[in-house]
Formats: sequence, structure tokens, C-alpha cells
Amino acid sequence: MTNTVPPRKLSNGQLPSAPQPLSRDSDTSLVEQIVRSIESRISDRLLRSGARMPSIRQFADSHSVSRFTVVEAYDRLVAKGCLESRRGSGFYVRERSPLLAERGSNAASDKQPQLIDVVWLVRNMHQQAPNKKMPGSGMFPSEWLDADLIANALRSISRQNPAQLLSYGIPQGFLPLRQQLQLKMAELEIAATPEQFVTTTGVTQALDLVARHFTQPGDVILVDDPSWFLMFASFAALGAKVVGVPRLADGPDMAKLAELVALHKPKLYVLVSVLHNPTSTSLSAAKAFQILKLAEEHDFMIVEDDIYCDMHPGSAIQPATRIAALDQLNRVIYMGGFSKTLSPNLRSGFIATSLELAQHFADRKMLTNLTSAEVGERVVYKILSEGHYRKHLDRLRNKLDSVRDRTIRQMERIGMTVDISTPAGIFVWADTGHDTNVMAEKALAEGFLLAPGALFSPSQLPSSRMRINVAAMSDPAIWRFLEQECGK
Repeated sequence: MTNTVPPRKLSNGQLPSAPQPLSRDSDTSLVEQIVRSIESRISDRLLRSGARMPSIRQFADSHSVSRFTVVEAYDRLVAKGCLESRRGSGFYVRERSPLLAERGSNAASDKQPQLIDVVWLVRNMHQQAPNKKMPGSGMFPSEWLDADLIANALRSISRQNPAQLLSYGIPQGFLPLRQQLQLKMAELEIAATPEQFVTTTGVTQALDLVARHFTQPGDVILVDDPSWFLMFASFAALGAKVVGVPRLADGPDMAKLAELVALHKPKLYVLVSVLHNPTSTSLSAAKAFQILKLAEEHDFMIVEDDIYCDMHPGSAIQPATRIAALDQLNRVIYMGGFSKTLSPNLRSGFIATSLELAQHFADRKMLTNLTSAEVGERVVYKILSEGHYRKHLDRLRNKLDSVRDRTIRQMERIGMTVDISTPAGIFVWADTGHDTNVMAEKALAEGFLLAPGALFSPSQLPSSRMRINVAAMSDPAIWRFLEQECGK
């Protein structure tokens, strides 16, 4: 697959060096922001070998920074082998030598197109591009979140007893946070003691701990299809066979699930019951009972990923059934976290399970990671325990409600089909009518990150579906791009 949309040019014919605005509020210096941005553009082949960079004066004027800042950034890029300085002419993207190409992590990228796979999406999500240019991401834009809420909690923690920040926490997690999680779970009608929780570095680590405990190479793990893409690669790296279960609007296709269970004898079935990623649909009570019955009959564990739990308005407004509430953590391992709603940087997640398994997971966590960062756990505890979190969630949900319907109508207007729509959640699972792998590659050349449907299936087959983050659709250029592509 090759790029069909050439890199955009400036009015003077030069290629853009830093399409995203620089942030003076960032902890990263302006020099380093410029360096990272240009490195990223070169890595993604949006700045080609031999391309002339804007002059120091032009760059400084267009980005409202000093010329000294640009000089230092360009000098660093020269030292890194990314740019070369030509006396009397300016700075140019340096052609990589064969030796550097062999040693570089993107050695084949100049000869082969980038493979649109899970690693491609995750890598580009972490290029520090503005969130508003990432409608394919699973995060809220930074301006939707509350940086002051986290900063105030950090300041308060640092004043209490700074010495507490200098030692390891305990592998099972910060006890006051686990006590707070007990209260949170009780609201979902799931009974658990603090000893039944293990804190993790996000749900990603939680899934890894569970998979490592239950599976050996060759074992089968069932997942929803479509579902969260990162666990496909993670489970496969452990030697497990990942098999998809077709996901319908109210949960899995039960006939297909029963067939796959009988055929493969899985060790685990991983699913999202509430506000499923990528469709934002939720599991019906009837199917929750059927899944639990199947698990008991065929002796497999259910892993219930409830990371989007707090985006749901509550069962009083919209039905929401969790299998863990039916099973009370006997055959169900429940996991959640706060990275989506508070900050991805906190990487705060947890597992709730039986006492025996909680100890096993804490031991495994200790052997692989010692402990999770207690500073982040203390921040989450403070926000939860002081009542700030509920107000923050109300603001997030209200803002989502204010853009969701408008975004869906606009998608339909430009030719996308939205046949799966729910009154809550951050995602829309839309049909574009075109190969979204091709669209994603074109979008990346324009500076936008899309999430093609192929990535959300274990089969990775081409798809016309696309996951759209309704919170990240404010840039008019995204709509112009999608209208152009969907109208073909």
C-alpha cells in the first residue's frame, strides 16, 4: 500500500516541519517539542530526504518563537543525523546512509509502505500530536479533561509527607484506594473487600497479568469481534490463539459463542459489557445470564473489561448489566481504571477478583513490575475520596451528549452510515463504504490519525468500518477530508 496523497506544502513551496501548534504550558521545552515534531514527520516520511526546511527566521515567525529556539532545535536535529546544514543555503532533511538505515528502527520504511496494524495505530497515537487531530484515538482531548484537578491533588500529596514518595508501595496497591474501590463497586452491586483488589498500570497490565496466569502457548482466548485491538497482539505474543466472537448490538452472537466454546475449549472470554469499544453498545441482562451459564458448563473464566464504566449515565437512565454483579467475582474477573476519564498519563487501573486470584495476581505483578506507581494511586484516591470525581464525570458526560448527535448527523450527511448508535459513550462505529486502511494512510499524510475497522478484528481483514471518537471531531479539516473520501 502506498501513500496516494502527497505531503502538504507551505505557500512558499516548502514542506511543513511542525503541523501541530507548540504548547507553552507543556512540561516539554519548546526546543524539544520542535525536535520531536520534525523527527516524527521524517519518521512517517512526510518530510522526505532532501526537503528544504523553513529558514530560521521563517520558522520563528510562523511559530511565534525566538530565533535562538529554532537554532537550538535545528542544531540538535543536525546532531541526531536528521538534518544537514548547507552553508549559504539553509537546512535540509538529511539522506540516511545505508549504515544508519540498517541500524534504525524504521530501516525498511523508505523502501516499503508502513503496515497498517495494531502497532501502527498505537505508535501514531503516541506521537504527541494534538488530540483534536486524532479522531481515531481512544482518549478524550486534553482540553476536555481537568489538569487543575490532578495538579491540585499532586500538590496536596507532596505537602502531606514527602518522604512517602521515596519508597515502593505494596504490590497489591495503595490500601486507601482499594478501600475506595470497594465503595465504587458496591454502587455497581458487586461486593468485594479491599483484599480482592489489585491495582495495575492501566487495564493493559491487568489483561496481561490475567492472560499470563491462565494460558499456556496454544490455549484459546475468546474476544469480541470487533473489540479493543491492543489485546490481540498482547495475547498472541504469549502464544495464545485469539478467536473472535461476533458482537451484536446487545452482546455476542450467542449461537456462535456456544459453537466456538464447544470447538475450542477456551481458557478465557474477554468482553466489554458496558459501552463496548468500538461500538458503544451494552450487554443485555439475558445474554449476561447465558454467558455465565456457558462459562460454568465449559469451565472457562470471564474477563469483564469495564474501562468505560464511568461514561455510562447509570442504570436508572439506561440499562447496564455487568456479569460480575450476577456472579460476584467467582468465575468473573472484573477490571477497570481511570486513565480514560482522568488522564492517560496516570495509567491507573485495577483488577477485582476472588481472594485467591488476587494474591496470585499481586505476586505476578511483583515479579514483573514490583509495584505500580503509588503517586498516581494517591492522586486517584484523593480525587475519588473528596467527591471531585463525580462532578468531573458529569461535565464529561454532558459534553459528550452535546456533541454526539450532531457528530452522527454530520457523518450521515457526508455519506457515512451509522447503523449502530447509542445514547452514551465516546465512540461511533461507522461504515464509510470504502477500505478504511486506505483512508487511514491518506489521513496520516494529512496529519490526522484514523482508526480503520480492520484493526478491531482478530482476523485483521480489510473493512469499511471505522471507529470515530466523537470528542475529537472539532477540526473542520477532518470533516473536509472525510467528505472527500466518503463521497468517492
